[in-house]
Amino acid sequence: MESRLTTTGRWLALSAAILGWMFDGLEMGLFPLAARPALKEVLFSASSETTLNPVQEQSVKLWYAVMTANFLVGAATGGVLFGWLGDRLGRVRAMALSVLTYALFSGLCGTVTSIQQLFLWRFVASLGMGGEWALGVSLVMELWPSNSRGWLAGLIGAASNVGFVLIAVVSMSLNSFVDSLHNMLVTVGLPSGLTTTLMANDAWRMLMVCGAIPALLTFFIRVLVPESERWLEEKEKGSTGHWATQDLLGVVFGSLGPLGMIYLWANENITWTVRWVTFLPLLGVAIVGYMYPVMRYLSRAKASGVTTGLKAVGGRSVIAMMLVGASLSGIALMGTWGSLQWASPWAAKLAEGTSYTHAKEWTQIVTGTGAILGTIGAALLGHTFGRRITYIGMCVLSLVSVLALYQLNDGYGTQFLITAFFAGGLTASFYGWLPLYLPELFPTRVRATGQGFAFNFGRILAAAGALQQIALMQLFQDDYPKACSVMVMVYLVGVLVIWLAPETRGTELIE
Repeated sequence: MESRLTTTGRWLALSAAILGWMFDGLEMGLFPLAARPALKEVLFSASSETTLNPVQEQSVKLWYAVMTANFLVGAATGGVLFGWLGDRLGRVRAMALSVLTYALFSGLCGTVTSIQQLFLWRFVASLGMGGEWALGVSLVMELWPSNSRGWLAGLIGAASNVGFVLIAVVSMSLNSFVDSLHNMLVTVGLPSGLTTTLMANDAWRMLMVCGAIPALLTFFIRVLVPESERWLEEKEKGSTGHWATQDLLGVVFGSLGPLGMIYLWANENITWTVRWVTFLPLLGVAIVGYMYPVMRYLSRAKASGVTTGLKAVGGRSVIAMMLVGASLSGIALMGTWGSLQWASPWAAKLAEGTSYTHAKEWTQIVTGTGAILGTIGAALLGHTFGRRITYIGMCVLSLVSVLALYQLNDGYGTQFLITAFFAGGLTASFYGWLPLYLPELFPTRVRATGQGFAFNFGRILAAAGALQQIALMQLFQDDYPKACSVMVMVYLVGVLVIWLAPETRGTELIE
């Protein structure tokens, strides 16, 4: 009975993590598709068919980058916040709360009437999304045996890209059946005025409302998914009591750094000199604030006489491994958000005036499909051949594939989609490798918080990259290939940074 229950519990936990990551991918794919009609409407009360003047176009592009950075900052903050909850209250309860947060507030984005509301709800939704990543990975890796880590990491990483593709398919369906869906919603009792609002401007509001669907997942997680036995053992030892609520003030303080970056880059009246001078100090605020809960935990644990379970892999410092992990994640995320995330709007631009339809959706579908294969492949390669050599290979191939996408295409068509498929698969391969590697760096007591910081602080670096993309787009006069080709050079940094990271192939998770 016990053995059967344990096996069932493992599969339930894996199912919850896969579904959670799939809806994370859906959430990440929402805004690139809804952004332009949404921003045109809330900024200028313009419809999707309205032609904007050059000043308005520049404002839409600026706010697109700001919203991207806002989402990444929120996810980074949520990774630390919900990671703390996972180490303090348990993986399952915190994961259910994180999913509920990103689902409900993503749905609320469909009700906004101002750019300020969209900014706020998008930020809160991203808090939950960032938290679910760390919690789902921690739970699965602690419940399953070590020889399963490779394919587990691949499945979890691939699930995110399934959601990314799914929302593109939903978007195409909404655009194709707007009238039919409008009539159906009225038939089931939704007021005609509300239905018209939801379906206007490429149905972007309805698309955002679809983001509330994952709320149903919280009931499954809370009722059926078992808690991590490793965490329960730490709770019985009393080690979870070393986490203190007041330490979360450090996270609030830390979030002021990247939010300050967004403010400086979003305000066109602030000079480039001020932006560059304040960049590193604001980044330092984020690092210190987000790491503060772990530093306080380690300090309290040592003061109480604890001598075991406070070191990272190989006896290294937990703090040092958090910084190394964040660097590795940041390079991957900056490469994706600073280059490939612009592929869909570039495709839409290339397809203007041609017979091609749904260019941005098809681009998202092919890049997401490639990403599904890339994440699974990278996790299995990392498990088989080693973490370090696999990361180097991903960096080199990602650089080549993105350059091929942006330098070999001057129009939208079959060649564009083929190169987008390979670029999507290779740049996303990191998201199969990271769930494999990051849990191996930290002991059970700080695993959710440590890897939550490591992965999600990478989003702060990616947010900085997204903001720099504004400058590059202005410098190259909206030339997507030139701007994105410059940003993708970040992968060369990854080839060097990986040598600071330990090789963990064949090791057990640290207790």
